Amino acid sequence: MKNSLFLAASLSMSCLMAAGLSQALAPASGAEDPFLWLEEIEGPRALAWARTENGKTLSALQSDPRYQRFYGEALHVLQAKDRIPYVSLGRRGLDNFWQDENQVRGVLRRTTLESYRTQSPRWETILDVDALADAEKKNWIYEGASCLPPQERLCLLHLSEGGKDAVFVREFDAVAKAFVSNGFELPEGKQQVTWVNSDTVLIARDWGEGTMTQAGYPFVVKELKRAQSLAEAHEVFRGEPTDVGATPFVLRDSEGTIHATGAVRSVSSFEHEYILFGSKPIKLNLPKKATIGGIASGRLLVTLNEDWKAPSGDTPFSAGSIISYDLAEWKQDPLRARPTLVFKPGPRQALSGFTATRNLLILTILDNVQSRAFVYKYHRGAWQATPIPLPENASVGLAAASHETDEAMFTVSSFLSPTMLWYFDAATERLETLRASPPRFDASRLVVEQFEAISRDGTRIPYFLLRSKSARFDGSTPTLLYGYGGFQTPLIPSYAGLTGRLWLEQGNAYVVANLRGGGEFGPQWHQTAQGATKQRTWDDFIAVAEDLIRRKITSPRSLGAVGGSQGGLLVGTAITQRPELFNAAILQVPLFDMVRFTKLGAGASWIGEYGDPTIPEQRKWLEAYSPYQRLVPGKTYPAPFILTSTKDDRVHPAHGRKAAARLAALGQPYLYYENTDGGHSAAANLIEQARRIALEYTYAFRRLVDE
Repeated sequence: MKNSLFLAASLSMSCLMAAGLSQALAPASGAEDPFLWLEEIEGPRALAWARTENGKTLSALQSDPRYQRFYGEALHVLQAKDRIPYVSLGRRGLDNFWQDENQVRGVLRRTTLESYRTQSPRWETILDVDALADAEKKNWIYEGASCLPPQERLCLLHLSEGGKDAVFVREFDAVAKAFVSNGFELPEGKQQVTWVNSDTVLIARDWGEGTMTQAGYPFVVKELKRAQSLAEAHEVFRGEPTDVGATPFVLRDSEGTIHATGAVRSVSSFEHEYILFGSKPIKLNLPKKATIGGIASGRLLVTLNEDWKAPSGDTPFSAGSIISYDLAEWKQDPLRARPTLVFKPGPRQALSGFTATRNLLILTILDNVQSRAFVYKYHRGAWQATPIPLPENASVGLAAASHETDEAMFTVSSFLSPTMLWYFDAATERLETLRASPPRFDASRLVVEQFEAISRDGTRIPYFLLRSKSARFDGSTPTLLYGYGGFQTPLIPSYAGLTGRLWLEQGNAYVVANLRGGGEFGPQWHQTAQGATKQRTWDDFIAVAEDLIRRKITSPRSLGAVGGSQGGLLVGTAITQRPELFNAAILQVPLFDMVRFTKLGAGASWIGEYGDPTIPEQRKWLEAYSPYQRLVPGKTYPAPFILTSTKDDRVHPAHGRKAAARLAALGQPYLYYENTDGGHSAAANLIEQARRIALEYTYAFRRLVDE
């Protein structure tokens, strides 16, 4: 190594660990796991260990002169006044949640469409979260609001202490700009609350012993009236303790009229049952892998994630399709109503997103990981699709839509082109650019290419390569390979603002892999790498790494892997199955111990993605790839950088903690950083986000550039 002796020394210090770590490494499973004490999130010993690790990591990385430059540039971009203020289109105006150097926690504010079109919109403050946190001496993180249609005056605000998924819920008057005196107020918990009317809500939460699933989510739904205590709430639905959870369900049209209430029972991560309330509850005869998506053009919309033929019809529908029912017919007899097709994806297509406006359905699709948008209108017994003429060869996302009009907003971006916000009025066909983010880096010397790697079973795996036009194909280009590959979540091109500024402008390369398990090509692309076949995701990522090396874009000494959450597990499998392919690895809030994942955080809710370690056959395939169990003596790993958060109540920080502890016991170098706030995002505000980004790129430069 050239110029990296300091990093090597800093990493080797981490191998010494805090006092008390065993030097003799026992098998990392069950009761013999020597690091179970790190699973106590707020345990004094675990927190002391994390503080020690943070000190070593910050000393190693923040002493690098590049760190401060990266931090300053990242913060400048994140807090830039000229970034796009994304809005929702509501009855009372355009709402935006904004954070900057003055509003660190953020401010909820409102403007008009006319003002938003100007260079400097006039914003009306609705809620100042910084002021609220100061007044109440709380570490409040704003997690969103649910406002009662159609007036949208009464809102249920979700406030998290430190960024956890568990939230406090408080009723807020958006006109008076104040919390409602003696209004609805729920203590902290993982909970779902839905308005029925101004005096009634449906709630799924922890109601006491025996009301939470193994995954840590509620399975009991109750109705609460205004002025009632939680103890007085009336139970309306009870699922099973073995479920993932249950949530309340209220079906409204664009005018706010309720057409059904009920509960959604999540049998697994991807399987649901809908139960309608009434004089006699009705369990809908939809397939388990289906989701009710709302009402458009007087029809009930349902998305399918499996092939299905309705009991009341002869037409088969394929996975990835949208179907619809005549609302009046469905309400009269939901079990015998006949569905018709709205959208069916082609061979390399997938539904990306959809929303209903007052009269129409607006839909975006992925076509070979490129986006297109359409307006769908139900006319004379059939759905008619009209393309929206947005820029081609770009990623299109639904940013906002109005339920009162047929207006919508779209984000349009690509890896090298800054994001634009487009406004569309389907009634007048008016299409215009409302906002455009300025360039954050010089893209003139960069190029984007799409290649395919051949995975172990012969499947072609597409990936995007961002590189300098003058890159030498001699294996010398420092390259970061990013992937996810899970939960039917697609990775699509989006503006690489900070990556371009901190990494690409320096002549380095960046790769985004579209792995099986993701959603780039619809449900089947996901389901082919699930449970017993999850290894296919890991094989795909390794195949892309090998393809980059084969093409001499990079080499093992210049290649790093990056991923977060499921992507952190992906990186963990890569560096334990093929450590010789990588010289760096960044694991953000990762899953890592797949033998105990169901006992940590919300892990039991992901059995549908990975399998159940309590079932011997499934434990076998989990043990085969679980990175924690595959960290073994005699192998050299690429000195990973592991980041997590104490407040992450989704993916337990013990996954990252135990990975670091086991590496230390093996005498292997690593870096570990645990943010005390931030939840699953590992950053509660823009300052913390800039710090995380600066730490990651400082590490990447030391491992991949200083060679």
